[in-house]
Amino acid sequence: MSKIKVLHYRTEWLGLTETWLHNQVVSLPGDIESSVICEKTANVDLFPVPGLHALDNERWYRSFWDRGLRRLGIRRHLGFLAATLGQIKPNIVHSHFGNTAWSNCAVLARSGIPHVATFYGLDVNYLPTVAPCWLDRYHELFSKVDRVLCEGGHMATCIAELGCPEEKVQVHHLGVRIEGIPFVPRQWQPEEPLRVLIAAAFREKKGIPYGLEALARLKKEIPLTITIIGDANREQRSLEEKRNILAAIDRCGLIENIRLLGYQPYPVLWAEAASHHLYLAPSVTASDGDTEGGAPVTLIEMAASGMPIVSTRHCDIPEVLPTGFLAEERDVAGLEREIRRLLEQPEDLSERLVAARRHVEKEYNAVVQGNRLAAIYREVVGDEGRAA
Repeated sequence: MSKIKVLHYRTEWLGLTETWLHNQVVSLPGDIESSVICEKTANVDLFPVPGLHALDNERWYRSFWDRGLRRLGIRRHLGFLAATLGQIKPNIVHSHFGNTAWSNCAVLARSGIPHVATFYGLDVNYLPTVAPCWLDRYHELFSKVDRVLCEGGHMATCIAELGCPEEKVQVHHLGVRIEGIPFVPRQWQPEEPLRVLIAAAFREKKGIPYGLEALARLKKEIPLTITIIGDANREQRSLEEKRNILAAIDRCGLIENIRLLGYQPYPVLWAEAASHHLYLAPSVTASDGDTEGGAPVTLIEMAASGMPIVSTRHCDIPEVLPTGFLAEERDVAGLEREIRRLLEQPEDLSERLVAARRHVEKEYNAVVQGNRLAAIYREVVGDEGRAA
């Protein structure tokens, strides 16, 4: 079978929390030849890919010119993209995030190169809420793009409501490296402190203060230790959420129970996960419309590992955790109730943990999803434009 050349576009390759995107690219089968184009690079040693093309690696005047034209509104795509298309001659371009796909859609339509876009969350709910111009932009994108992928059924509905023809929308689950995640069911014993792990960027949509309030209620009866891996980024809304989290820790009397580790590399996350009994992910719809879109990838990984999880009925989380302990959004009492149910039903819990692992193996295995993504590329490209 002849190879299909795919050019993946991500603005920055690659943020520490975007392991899931690296998995997508490197898990594609051998008949897919991938390259990546980006504007700037980060953590390339952690996320190596073949054929990495970065604007920041070009001569300074090329970067200055490209960004200047875009900043002035003269051109929304980068000339660097057009040049790279001519250099590697891909059969298909895969834009990651809807806003990036819009920037690319006109030049790709003119070039006749098939275009796949994947939405991940912020681009679905947050952008159209804070900047309604994205409603018109997405209508243009949907008229030009060949396929729109998303993480789950909830997000697919949201994208259709933005105006995308339903025949263009397709659910494609994110994959995790299941072979690298040992299945070790956690079991809390009443004579020991309950160790709870929260791992998330400090964003309102993560709902961390609600989780802390629920744990504070449990603390009256159950000794516990809470570990939070994550921090704020430079955005004002993230810094504000950090203040809210610190205030909740103080208000709930949890200062002596909390370990704040900040952002940590992936191996540290897993070392911590191995010593905890429960993973808490109380996601909510933020006041500015921001949501998970689909579901946090860490949630998928924890489910595969045998970690008991308490989360919320938010976006596509129920699709990831059909056997999970789920509360409604912002429901502190509900979160407390689900944690208690989890602790009080050890026999039922064991069955749920096994079922969760099997569900991830079937629907979120990176290798399986890589083959499914390759099939989507083949369908979109068809027999035209195949590299010999």
